[in-house]
Amino acid sequence: MYLHSLKPAEGSVKNRKRIGRGTGSGRGGTSTRGHKGAKSRSGYSQKAGFEGGQMPLQRRVPKYGFKNINRVEYKAINLDVIQSLAESTNETVMNFDFFKAHGLVSKNDKVKILGRGEVSKAVEVHAHAFSGTASSSIEKAGGKTVAL
Repeated sequence: MYLHSLKPAEGSVKNRKRIGRGTGSGRGGTSTRGHKGAKSRSGYSQKAGFEGGQMPLQRRVPKYGFKNINRVEYKAINLDVIQSLAESTNETVMNFDFFKAHGLVSKNDKVKILGRGEVSKAVEVHAHAFSGTASSSIEKAGGKTVAL
């Protein structure tokens, strides 16, 4: 096989339709646009979602639900994760930078500590929010919760 002998597969290359090149071409006159109607006119552009006068999909499908623009999205960290981190790193203070360093959160996340699991070590946890069971469990173990 040589570069000069390469050819495309049989039937894969076709000549494009040459429109509006006179009646002898077979595509002159109306240039395959048909007679009259919006699509036959120059400058016509169809609106997005237009379905030829049929009720468009975005109007046929009912609206539902509600998006609260004031919702605060938290990254959840459970007590069992905090316990395993406390055992593996021997840290007593866990703040946002600590969680970020261990790949639990990103720089723009807000952290909420949730109550799944148990904490046996006394740790000081800094987070944006705490669930009731999480804060009581941390304080019961001799730790401290600090809201950011």
